[in-house]
Amino acid sequence: MINFDRPEVDAVKSPLGRLILPMISLLILTISGERIITHWLKRGDAPRTPHFVFFAFVIFWLGTVGIPAVFSSHPVLSHDFIYPLVIGAAGVLVSGSERDTALRTVRDALMFFMLGGLLLVPISPSVVLDTSYGQGLIPGVPRLAGLAPHAVSMGLLSQLSLAILLVYPYKRVALNRLAWVVGLSVLFLAQSKTAWIAFLLCSSCIVFFRSGPTLWKTVNNPKRPEFGILVVLVFIASLLVLVTLVFFSDLDVQLNDFFATSQGAQLLSLTGRDRIWAVAYDEWQRSPVFGYGPTMWDVTFRAAVGMPFASHAHNQFMDTLSRSGAVGAGALIIYAATLLVLSIRFTKASRGLTLALFLGIVLRAVSEVPLLLFGYGPELIAQLILLIVIAGCASEASEHRARAREKVQAQANFPLHGASLQPVSMMPGR
Repeated sequence: MINFDRPEVDAVKSPLGRLILPMISLLILTISGERIITHWLKRGDAPRTPHFVFFAFVIFWLGTVGIPAVFSSHPVLSHDFIYPLVIGAAGVLVSGSERDTALRTVRDALMFFMLGGLLLVPISPSVVLDTSYGQGLIPGVPRLAGLAPHAVSMGLLSQLSLAILLVYPYKRVALNRLAWVVGLSVLFLAQSKTAWIAFLLCSSCIVFFRSGPTLWKTVNNPKRPEFGILVVLVFIASLLVLVTLVFFSDLDVQLNDFFATSQGAQLLSLTGRDRIWAVAYDEWQRSPVFGYGPTMWDVTFRAAVGMPFASHAHNQFMDTLSRSGAVGAGALIIYAATLLVLSIRFTKASRGLTLALFLGIVLRAVSEVPLLLFGYGPELIAQLILLIVIAGCASEASEHRARAREKVQAQANFPLHGASLQPVSMMPGR
């Protein structure tokens, strides 16, 4: 029997929040719906749609949300499930110029969002800071959640904003520096280790594709070989230090001592995630085809398994497998493979942003669920931005190919038209 009630989620306690959130949802759906309808009505003049992106996203939604909502062991239907489908479908209908406008808008919105959280620290610290967090690498420093629902989400948004800022910097130098100070401060204070690693990985990817060829030419410049020699010497010295630590130190004893501590035990168990994964695997075995259903990891389920803080399976594949079964896991593999191929294909066109975003999502997928499509929240932003960037690059590529074909056709037809315009040569007079 299908339950048509809204899935149980953590309720919004603020009356203002209960009023504002439905209005925001209505606004987002209106804009997305207008985008889809306008594209359909003006499909002759609209930018070329990358159908492979659209169909991969729809397959992913059907496999992980639509089908399990009806055929899982705990079926539930809710209007919230339609929101990501409409928003994602509108996201893949952008042109290249619309992609740039969207990313600059997201950059500005995230900067205001982070700045608002920082401004509330001296005014109302209990609202934006988590003073009870004791697993951070910065002892005594509270964890910043800002205006986000959780510090992990705040770390994701700050890392995402800095990646966009690298590709789309502000024109004013002072404003750009201020944006970097705000973004790095929030990233540091959020104390999300995953966000830190993702920032380093994504930033390195973007910087490499922006400056990599120039740097490689500098290293291999025969006229000025000193820089290349310095790079080789630093690499050799790093290897020597690593070999010395491995062979001539008691590294194994230090590792055993560390893993004997409470912090080491938490690391071995991935901060308790191994128990969460075990629960997810057991639920998948009970419903291997369509999974448990959308309500897995809601308040009732968490209370039943004795894990009140586990809002999801803390791993994208395990969460999809347990919620949506083999059908959802298969759709996830198809979708992820499509995003990987297209991210690599358009890495150069996006100045490294597609690959950086994809790597950030993959890294978060190890311990979070960045591709969850039940409702929408901060996690949906990174996925949506990746879809927009890929769609914009694909639209530009299609337009370039169309213009190239028109140019070739025009060049092929020009001599024929030109021949009819040539004056007939006159016979020489007597």
